[in-house]
Amino acid sequence: MKSHSTETDLPIAPPVLAATAQGLPDQPLAQIRARAFAAPLLATGHLDTGENMLRHADAMADILRGIGGSDAMQAACYLVYACDHLNKPAEVISKAFGDSFATLALETTQLVRVLRQARMAMNSAPHGAVVPTPAVQTENVRKMLLAFSRDLRVVMLRLASRLQTLRYFAATKAPIDQDLAAEALQVFAPLANRLGIWQIKWEMEDLAFRFLEPETYFAVARQLDQTRTEREASTERIRQQLQTDLNASGMSARVSGRPKHIYSIVKKMRGKSLRFDQVYDLRAMRVVVAGVPDCYAALGLIHSQFSQIQGEFDDYIARPKVNGYQSLHTVVRCADGLPAEIQIRTQAMHDHAENGVAAHWAYKEAGTKGYVGVSATGDYDAKIAVLRQLLAWERDLSGTQAHTLLDDRIYVLTPGAAIVELPQGATAVDLAYSLHTQLGHRCRGARVDGVMVPLNTPLKNGQTVEVTAAKEGGPSRDWLNPDLGYLASHRARAKVRAWFNTLAMSQTVARGREAVTRLLQREGKTAIKQGDLAEQLGFDSAEALFEDVGKDTFSLHQIVQLLRPSDAAPTTADAPLIRRPSADHDPTQGGLLVVGVDSLLTQMAKCCKPAPPDALRGFVTRGRGVSVHRADCSNLQELAARSAERLIDVEWGNAGHLTGAVYPVDVVIQANDRQGLLRDISELFTKEKMNVTAVQSKTHQDIAQMTVTLEVTDAVRLRQVLSRLAEMEGIHFAKRK
Repeated sequence: MKSHSTETDLPIAPPVLAATAQGLPDQPLAQIRARAFAAPLLATGHLDTGENMLRHADAMADILRGIGGSDAMQAACYLVYACDHLNKPAEVISKAFGDSFATLALETTQLVRVLRQARMAMNSAPHGAVVPTPAVQTENVRKMLLAFSRDLRVVMLRLASRLQTLRYFAATKAPIDQDLAAEALQVFAPLANRLGIWQIKWEMEDLAFRFLEPETYFAVARQLDQTRTEREASTERIRQQLQTDLNASGMSARVSGRPKHIYSIVKKMRGKSLRFDQVYDLRAMRVVVAGVPDCYAALGLIHSQFSQIQGEFDDYIARPKVNGYQSLHTVVRCADGLPAEIQIRTQAMHDHAENGVAAHWAYKEAGTKGYVGVSATGDYDAKIAVLRQLLAWERDLSGTQAHTLLDDRIYVLTPGAAIVELPQGATAVDLAYSLHTQLGHRCRGARVDGVMVPLNTPLKNGQTVEVTAAKEGGPSRDWLNPDLGYLASHRARAKVRAWFNTLAMSQTVARGREAVTRLLQREGKTAIKQGDLAEQLGFDSAEALFEDVGKDTFSLHQIVQLLRPSDAAPTTADAPLIRRPSADHDPTQGGLLVVGVDSLLTQMAKCCKPAPPDALRGFVTRGRGVSVHRADCSNLQELAARSAERLIDVEWGNAGHLTGAVYPVDVVIQANDRQGLLRDISELFTKEKMNVTAVQSKTHQDIAQMTVTLEVTDAVRLRQVLSRLAEMEGIHFAKRK
């Protein structure tokens, strides 16, 4: 919108209101008053499309009135466009019309603004800049509409506005932005279909298709024109015959011709690979009767008068469409041998087919504050039906199972007007991590709609958020504190944890590298390559050696033994370097017994993490003692295939008599991602007295995959807890890794 900011909070003068009422004698008083309020602001203003604002608002109100939109929605058409001309729109409109009108106008204005910004950003992006693809941007528009759809009136106003924009370009023959036409065909028309608003759906489809594929559109239009006279004459003969036969049978029925729209013809031809002359419903009629029994009675009479074409009958009364549409559809062959489609329905079904939920979304248009205060306290069942249709519309378009309520998500804009989906309660830190991991790590500040805010400020729908980042550095540990509210996204929290885990690991490796380097200097062996040294000690790399030394799980004495072979006890070339454990590492004290060997250093394998009473096998490593695996461990099987002679028997010792002994195990959980999922899982483990030591989580297409490390006393107890976990809502599976 091209805005002209002029403030007004003056009451509407009675002469102006009277003059407006005389010019709009058939309009509701709410619309008359809203138009009188907005007309001085809109009369000389123009939209981005070039259309006059006041004429656009008048046309929107006419469209909404035609589909049964409430008086409040018709009045809001003017207030929406008045917002950009007011310095304090919320205060002014609330004072003049009530809070509900102000909220509706501001929410709709905000949606218009963010969608326009996103479209303009794509069109004006510099060459080489990273911008969303048209498909991604279309999906983002759908998401943004859903985000604002908690008030159906906002969606209805946008549908009416987009239809009027298409009508304007058709009438003026001005060139249209292809993105506008594509959005109409791919987003707004399917939404109108989901809400059952046939009038808006078909007209929007035809107009958008005309702009997007003009050659195809006019080719089909010419074919329709060539057969129009003959088709209309034959349709009228069939209509008269049907009307006469139905009246003669005693039924009260109204028979009319039904237009076939160009886009639906092309869609059917492409979908079924048909020629133009093979489209059965070019001649189409609609029969409206008094009740449901009459629908089937009329169907029987029609089939007795005409030959039915097999496979071309649908009973949408017994099995309504997902948007609530009901009707009987049949195709018959007429006396001239050509087919004709006939739809049979009641008046109530017809009203719903034409106007959809707009005919049923009731608002109480009376209030104590302002003029005609509007409250969204209409029929509860109607609202639930609409929300279900919006969620179903989302499933249709995204191909995924919608499992969260609309309130679970928000949509914000970047300074480049890219739309980003975030969980409810998300902050600028969540946004930074959703854009790029490094941007999240270095996030230090944020501007929301141009104003600096604390990093833990919850974001709202439609806000523009700019993240300020340092050149280097990492996240704060405070971000992981749920009480401080820095992060709402599981994915962002996982990235922060991963950063600190990597930092801790790098510090451990650095500590190990320093210890090994000092040892080599003392021994005068600095010429030895550390990678070769690690390989001789049985490690895959020098980093792996440094890690174990830094963790104090590998003794430097073993390196000394390798460097001073004359000081070491005689061994064969292949014998592993095994250190005798100290008393506090006695395997029997740890619940393990290496069969036939006394006091060997043992360590639980990290790949399978055994716990009593798992069947065990041991593998004698080079320099790190016996690595104890579960007998069914896939890694152990690979090791055995290469060095079967290193396998030894291992049993649980006095583990059954130990008190307080715990073993780390990894559990893999897959579930539908939702708010509070990790909290619910943690509460179960806490209730079962199992300590969680680590959590790794990633989400793809709304499916969360977690790896949780637990401390357990035995595997049997763990299986019982996992069974309870698997019974939780949304959990696909929970199993040991």
